[in-house]
Amino acid sequence: MRSLRPLFSTLIFLMLLTGGVYPLLTTALAQWWFPHQANGSLIAEGGVVRGSALIGQNFTDEGYFQGRPSATADMPYNPMASGGSNLAASNPELEKQFQSRVAALRAANPQVSGPIPVELLTASGSGLDYSLTPAAVAWQIPRVANARHLTIEQVTQLVAKYTQKPLLSFLGQPVVNLVELNLALDKL
Repeated sequence: MRSLRPLFSTLIFLMLLTGGVYPLLTTALAQWWFPHQANGSLIAEGGVVRGSALIGQNFTDEGYFQGRPSATADMPYNPMASGGSNLAASNPELEKQFQSRVAALRAANPQVSGPIPVELLTASGSGLDYSLTPAAVAWQIPRVANARHLTIEQVTQLVAKYTQKPLLSFLGQPVVNLVELNLALDKL
């Protein structure tokens, strides 16, 4: 029994350190240094939370920019069921979904010709993407401008305003935060 005492005391010490002190310390530092991010990067307007800047939403109205298809369970953009479809490239169901998306995008955007950006056709691994490339957003500008009775130039300027560029060009590509962009459209 004497030889087990150091074992149990070390176990209790490490449990308190890793299960109590460390999580409390990292939470306190996160709240101090990055309070907006630590609290979910929430977007609030007039005291009402409209969403998170880092989790996509299911914008379906033609007056909004639409994001990547979401394959989350139960409903699109469900943050509690993040995940992809897990369909293989050889699965016929994936081809059906792809063709259905092409038809829906062509019907919703009849004034746009040319290829549909691939990110509007394929779901992501998480199903929660909040951003698109400027090219995928630009493909939707005529539909949004028409639905909101705005000029293409007005919408293009708003898209440019919400385009986020990486700190250094080799660190990634520019993206447009759709949640923030669509909320800004409601203010016009």
